[in-house]
Amino acid sequence: MPPDSLAARLLPLLGGPANLTSVTNCMTRLRVTVRDASAVRREELRALPGVLGVVEDGTALQVVLGPGRVAKVAPELARYAERGEPAEARESPEPREPLEAASAEPVTAAALAERGAAIRAEHKARNATPVKLFLRRIAQVFVPLIPALIGCGIVAGLAGLLTNLHRLPALATALAACASGFMSLIAVFVGHNTAKEFGGTPVLGGAVAAVIVFPGVDRVTAFGERLVPGQGGVLGALAAALLAAHVERRCRRRVPEALDVLVTPTVTVLVAGLVTLYGLMYAAGVVAAAVGHFADRLLTGGGAAAGFVLGGLFLPLVMLGLHQALIPIHTTLIQQQGHTVLLPILAMAGAGQVGAALAVYARLPHNGSVRRTIRSALPAGLLGIGEPLIYGVSLPLGRPFVTACVGGAFGGGFVGLLAQLGDRVGSTAIGPSGWALFPLLRGSHGLGRAAAVYGAGLLVGYAAGFVLTYAFGLSRQSLRELNTATDTGRTKGHPHTPEGGTPLAGGTALGCVQRQDK
Repeated sequence: MPPDSLAARLLPLLGGPANLTSVTNCMTRLRVTVRDASAVRREELRALPGVLGVVEDGTALQVVLGPGRVAKVAPELARYAERGEPAEARESPEPREPLEAASAEPVTAAALAERGAAIRAEHKARNATPVKLFLRRIAQVFVPLIPALIGCGIVAGLAGLLTNLHRLPALATALAACASGFMSLIAVFVGHNTAKEFGGTPVLGGAVAAVIVFPGVDRVTAFGERLVPGQGGVLGALAAALLAAHVERRCRRRVPEALDVLVTPTVTVLVAGLVTLYGLMYAAGVVAAAVGHFADRLLTGGGAAAGFVLGGLFLPLVMLGLHQALIPIHTTLIQQQGHTVLLPILAMAGAGQVGAALAVYARLPHNGSVRRTIRSALPAGLLGIGEPLIYGVSLPLGRPFVTACVGGAFGGGFVGLLAQLGDRVGSTAIGPSGWALFPLLRGSHGLGRAAAVYGAGLLVGYAAGFVLTYAFGLSRQSLRELNTATDTGRTKGHPHTPEGGTPLAGGTALGCVQRQDK
C-alpha cells in the first residue's frame, strides 16, 4: 500500500485530524499522541493492512509499521493532520469478517492475543510509577536521534572498511567527516530535545548544552582541573538542559511580560551555562568515565556470566519499563568509544524468542491458527521486532517466555565469552536488532570477525531457545489443549495472516522499546 494511502486510512481510525496532537516516528513505530483515546478505533487499526501491531500508553499510541515504511507514512500523516482529511480518509473502511467465537475453539491465536493484550495492559499499569515515567521521558529525548545515529554509524563503518583496505583514502576521510560531524555535536541535539521534552524552549536547551562542546572551555578550570571540550558528553548535556528548563520556567513565572523576552533567555543561559561549566561538566565527566570503565570491566572480567545475565534479563527489564535507563548509557558509550558493547549482547534476547516460537510451531502441528501467527511474526522477529512473538505467542503461553529468555541468556553468554577472550563486538548505533544490526557492527578484529561472532551468537540463541522450549516449554496438558485441529480466528485478507489467522498483538524493535518500545 502506498504511504499516502496508508496514512489516509490511518487518520480516521485515530480519530481524525482534530484528535492528533503530535505525529513522530522512530525506526519501526509511528508515535501518535491523541486528545481523546476513546476516539481511536483500536480493532480496526490493528486489522488495517500494513499495520504490524499497536502499543497503547494512555493517549500515546505506537503503531508498528516496520522499518522504511514508517519513515514514509509519518510525514504524510502529519501533513493530513495539519491540512485536514483527504477524501479517501472519509470513506468507510473495508468491512471485515468478524472473528469466530472463541467458545467454538477455546485455544487459538485469538485467545493467545487476547491474553497477551491483558498482560500488556497489566504491565503498563504497573509501570506508571514516577521513576519509570521519568525514564520514559528521558528515552523520548534520545529516540529522535536514532535515525542520525544509524546513518552516521553505517557511514563510519564504510569509512573504516576503506581505511582497513587501504583504498580511496580521500573518500575514506570524507566519509569519516560525514560520520563524525553529528557525533561531535550530539550534546547540542540532546540539549534541544531535553528542553523540548521537559517544558523549556528547545533552542535554549541546545544553547546551554553547546557550552560542553565549545573548544574554548579548555581555558576554564573547575575543581582544580582544566575542562576538556566534550567532557561529560550526553549526560552533561542532559543535566544542563534539565537545569535550563527549570530556570526558564521559574523566570517566566516571576519576570514581567514586558521584560520576559530579554530577561528570561539571558538568565537561563547565564545561570545554566555557569553551573554547567563549574559543576555539571566535571560531575557528568566522572559519571561517563565510570560508565565506560564499568562496561570494559564487565566484559573483561566476567564476559560469559555478564552476557548470560544481560541476555536473559533484558526482556523482563523491558516489561518492567527499566530498559529505558540503558539508552543514555548506550549513547554515552557510542560517544566515548564509537560503539556500545552492550547492545549486541542484549539483542540475543530476541534470538531466544525466535527459537522459542519455532519450537512452539514444531510442537503444535495441528493448531493452524497459532502456527499462522508464528509464521507471520517470524520475519519481524528475525529483524529484531519481537513484540508480536512475545505478546502473541510466548508470554500468553507462560513457559515458552521463560525458556525463550533462557535461550537469549545462552546467546548473550556466548557473545560475552568471546568478548572476554578478546573478540569484542559493539554497535555504532542503537535502535536496530536481530539481523538489522549487522551493518552497524564494529569489532576489535574487523567487521568480518565481528559479524561472525554476532551471527554465531544469534544461532546459539535460536538453538537454545528452540531446544529449551521444545523440551520444557509446553506441559502435557498444554499440548493436549493447544494441539488440536483448528482453523478459527481466520480473517480473510488480513495483511499479517497470508493464509488467514489472527492479527498480531503488537510489535517493537528491541533498541526502540523502546522501544518499550525503546
